[in-house]
Amino acid sequence: MDAFTAGLLYRIRTTESDLTRARETGDDFLADVEQSELDDLLRLAAEHGVETGVGTGVTTV
Repeated sequence: MDAFTAGLLYRIRTTESDLTRARETGDDFLADVEQSELDDLLRLAAEHGVETGVGTGVTTV
């Protein structure tokens, strides 16, 4: 696995974790920010053929 793929997958996992935490604490603004970041990362992964193991590539709130 190259550095780009590893870094992208790390950022996706981190953002998923941050999104879950924001939802659990009821921070709607932060959840929206994290969801947008996750959508962007998943789009980037799809554009570069990186398998993320995350559903269809875009999650929804």
